[in-house]
Amino acid sequence: MELQKPRGTRDFLFEEMKERKFVENTMRKVFETYGYQEIKTPIFEDLSLFTLKSGEGIIEEIYHFQDKGGRDLALRPELTAPVARIYLNQLQKAPKPIKMYYFGSCFRYERPQAGRFRQFWQLGCELIGGKSPDCQAEIIALAAQCLEELNLEDYQIHLGNLGILRGILNQDGVSADQQDQIMAIVDKGDVEELKKLLKECKIGEKSGHILLELVGMQGPQKIIDDVKTIIKDYPDALESLKELEELLIILESFGFADYTVNLGIARGLDYYTGCVFEIYVEGLGAQKQISGGGTYNLIEVFGGDQVESAGFAFGFDRVMEALKNQNTKQPLKNRLEVFVAPISSETKLNAFEIAQKLRKKGIPTDVELVGRKLKKILSFADNSGARFVVLVGARDLENGEVTIKDMETGNQEQIPIERVADVLDNRINPSK
Repeated sequence: MELQKPRGTRDFLFEEMKERKFVENTMRKVFETYGYQEIKTPIFEDLSLFTLKSGEGIIEEIYHFQDKGGRDLALRPELTAPVARIYLNQLQKAPKPIKMYYFGSCFRYERPQAGRFRQFWQLGCELIGGKSPDCQAEIIALAAQCLEELNLEDYQIHLGNLGILRGILNQDGVSADQQDQIMAIVDKGDVEELKKLLKECKIGEKSGHILLELVGMQGPQKIIDDVKTIIKDYPDALESLKELEELLIILESFGFADYTVNLGIARGLDYYTGCVFEIYVEGLGAQKQISGGGTYNLIEVFGGDQVESAGFAFGFDRVMEALKNQNTKQPLKNRLEVFVAPISSETKLNAFEIAQKLRKKGIPTDVELVGRKLKKILSFADNSGARFVVLVGARDLENGEVTIKDMETGNQEQIPIERVADVLDNRINPSK
């Protein structure tokens, strides 16, 4: 019987995990620099947590099951809903704004294809109770700084505001359910399907024409003036455009001016209420979006008060794919700094003692465990990337010494045993 991993999942071996951990830790550092604190939620939740937000139709797209007590549960397909639950359960009385971030795996039961898997990872944040567009500007700046720290090139941040489109629909008396259908089609970018739906919803010819024109508009900040002219007879839409314009001004104070205004962004989820953004990287094909977010009011959907919030998440796997495609090299540390090599079986106990002293000093250290001859030990140590090998020989031990071999230069020198940890620490971490 050949054992295989489940369809739509992946194994990550040593080098790939080093790269993923580096990217993860780089992003974590940026989130924490902005004052966000990490949370963890269960991998499975009550099924109703996701059907309340997304409707019963989501059941076909997620892993759901009954436990032994007959409770309907689901592997989480995303992390915003669990964050809202945490707020309702434990944080309603906490001082606001509340800044939290998360990193974890999510699961969707869908056909695996390039860039899409059944198990995937999200790294994102939520800012609950902040004032928009101020909080929106901060999370956009945060997202951009993450990508800058990773040296990702040619990413594009597109900004919009759902209130512009909804303001037009509201003025034409379009119901909330019909609006959600329209926004879902806008999110897919299917213009022909949008024309058909606008006709079915009996939207006025003028409003329909304006909607079709707006969803195709994108460009620099100066297109705002063109939009003002187009929607001059729609006061609610103009108010949302004013909010978008204010966001662009605030972004400048965050030192960020490289963006595209894109009125065709809809996000496809009905709990988004105002400013929205998406980040794209060319070269990923149909899966070029690596991040998305905006202002939302999910708390009210779950029965809480109306609490304005903002958040976004990186599709972590897509970020990794974008870095790989650009051949972006991260400054990864060696797995090992030191390999301790007993020259004979009689010195292995001494080798173990030396290895432990180095490890307690915080120096990544491995030690020979399978009794190989010296030539093979040195070959293994070299392949493992160790910078130094500590040779533990009986004759050196009689003199209270060991030999340190520099694997880059080939130089060797005798060092007193009691000084080994300090000598190596100074060479590995000279700035300490």
